[in-house]
Amino acid sequence: MLISQSQRFLLNMKQRTILITGCSGGIGYATAVYLKKKGYRVFATCRKQKDVKILQRKGFESFLLDVSSSESINKAVMEVNKRTDYLYALFNNAGFVIPGAVEDLSIKVLKVQFETNIFGAIELTNSIMPLFRKQKKGRIIFNSSVLGFVSKPYMGAYCASKYAMESFADALRLEMPSGIYVTLIEPGPIKTKIDENALINFKKYINQEKSAHKEIYKKLLLQLSEKKTVNFFRLSAKKIAIKTYYILEHPKPKPRYYITKPTYIMGFFKRVLSSRIMDKVISKFG
Repeated sequence: MLISQSQRFLLNMKQRTILITGCSGGIGYATAVYLKKKGYRVFATCRKQKDVKILQRKGFESFLLDVSSSESINKAVMEVNKRTDYLYALFNNAGFVIPGAVEDLSIKVLKVQFETNIFGAIELTNSIMPLFRKQKKGRIIFNSSVLGFVSKPYMGAYCASKYAMESFADALRLEMPSGIYVTLIEPGPIKTKIDENALINFKKYINQEKSAHKEIYKKLLLQLSEKKTVNFFRLSAKKIAIKTYYILEHPKPKPRYYITKPTYIMGFFKRVLSSRIMDKVISKFG
């Protein structure tokens, strides 16, 4: 029996639907798994077809979405509109790290970093916005970082992209009508493949041999490649998934949520310490 659009809308509201970017692993995958178990309808997207097929075999509604491609974003939004009349939430999670000293970062490298980490997130959000405005409801979540408000040496490109994310999200939140909530998640160290991928990106984009930071890079590469390094503050990606669920279920979520002790510590230091003292703290412990 065919159902009307209004009936379909109500049915979709009963099972809240969320679109998540970057679900091939780490935080995106952990969040997709957790929310699916909680009864959410999850559109788990990835930029590679092989990862999409893996997720589909695991029972997810998955399709391609490369946030660095406008064409891919447009196709994904069309797919969302085809599959549902009611999208409850968007989780802008996709992102990666290109480490390196600021003076070693070409404009080309910065564009690569920003296209995924922030430009794509904003373009996708803006493309989804007509649906949220039509519904007069929606949740927009950005996966930022402690490095979105505290900069770390040799992470300038990544930090800048996350600082930009914080600013865009704050502005967006102020522009939204009642019923559409914008929230930032600010995690510290999380157990993902971020270091492994950062090492690959460093070798791809940074000319170590011609750099004034050549000797420091040797230590940096050692840190990124040492898989057995113990970090007692590092939490599982499931912690982000749990917090995301909390944000989705809360009737009025806060603008930002800290996750992991280093985020709380750095947030406190940022408020009470001078810039010079803060520089010393980061240089010693960052």
